[in-house]
Amino acid sequence: MKDRRGSILSGITRNVLILGIVSFLTDTSTEMIYPLLPIFLTEVLGASTVFVGLVEGIAESTASLFKIFSGWLSDLIRKRKLLAVIGYGISGCTRPVVACATAGWHVLFARFVDRVGKGMRTAPRDALLSDSTDSSKWGKAFGFHRSMDHLGAVTGPILAFLLLIPFPGNYRAIFWFATIPAILSVLVLALLAQEKRARVWSEVDRPSLSLRPFDLRFKLYLLILFIFTLGNSSDAFLILRAKTVGISDALIPILWAVHHIVKASLSTPGGSLSDKFGRRIMIIAGWGVYGLVYLGFATATKGIHIWILFLTYGVYHALVEGTEKALVADLVPSALRGTAYGLYSFAVGVGALPASLILGSLWKAFGPGVAFSFGAGMALLAMILFWLLIKDATPRHTP
Repeated sequence: MKDRRGSILSGITRNVLILGIVSFLTDTSTEMIYPLLPIFLTEVLGASTVFVGLVEGIAESTASLFKIFSGWLSDLIRKRKLLAVIGYGISGCTRPVVACATAGWHVLFARFVDRVGKGMRTAPRDALLSDSTDSSKWGKAFGFHRSMDHLGAVTGPILAFLLLIPFPGNYRAIFWFATIPAILSVLVLALLAQEKRARVWSEVDRPSLSLRPFDLRFKLYLLILFIFTLGNSSDAFLILRAKTVGISDALIPILWAVHHIVKASLSTPGGSLSDKFGRRIMIIAGWGVYGLVYLGFATATKGIHIWILFLTYGVYHALVEGTEKALVADLVPSALRGTAYGLYSFAVGVGALPASLILGSLWKAFGPGVAFSFGAGMALLAMILFWLLIKDATPRHTP
């Protein structure tokens, strides 16, 4: 694709574009299911809010563990694409399982396997993306990838909403339709993406399942991310909160789609701003927005509050998602990027289980106000630590 100054695709390579399309299709499939899953669990299968937290927490923590292994393996064998294809394929196979579920543990099993697939693909895919991009465009490339991901998250709920018209209340039919884009994503990745050879590692930076090869700043970054994640519970609770304030079932997919429109629209500019002004300020600003949003969910009383909060929540994602991953590339050697992205995803994911269980338990014991206020408090603590301990970095290695 011709690189023209001022174009939104300037600096976006062929591989980044293909990986964006793959994420678009995958998220279309995922988001046809995700906004309906908490309702399906609680109203159709009779599960509790604590069980919803358990499902999402185990799912994300499982993914985080596999991301470490797959990232390290992609550094060792230098075959990022192969591992990504396997991961996307595993996830695609779980759609029919959810459609056939008759008990909560069936969904738990399906989400577990789905997240195994996500764990297998994420770190190799992110390493492949950074290997395919010049270091001066990492923020934009990761932002663009997140934009495509979120565009799929817009398309998925809209498709779910449209399918609920001929299939009212038939969540299983929606889950079956979600299989189609999942299959297409695997085909696109397998047939069109190109493998990029990472720099060959030396004995000094030989890939290992350890933090030892990385410097102190990267380790502190992972610790602060973990602290933030303890207050960043599953978005399933935001959907349940919308329900308690009065948003109807039919509008839930539309609310979710509008939220992702904001993310899709702003993620590429958000990542680009981090290339220009630095990762540090963008991450701190994004976490500040997150804290305010969670305070809003703690005190919301009207439907309009929920709509405004979901829109603002999209701004948080746009500011930090691409920026956080670009900062990883800034801080680590190119030969260890797969391992680094695995460790990054582990830090984010390992806190998901306690975060979701904490919020679910606080909600059950004290109500949503206390539960969401806890999330806001953890965001504030992480902001302070990040401001004091993390400085912007000059990229360690270009591809």
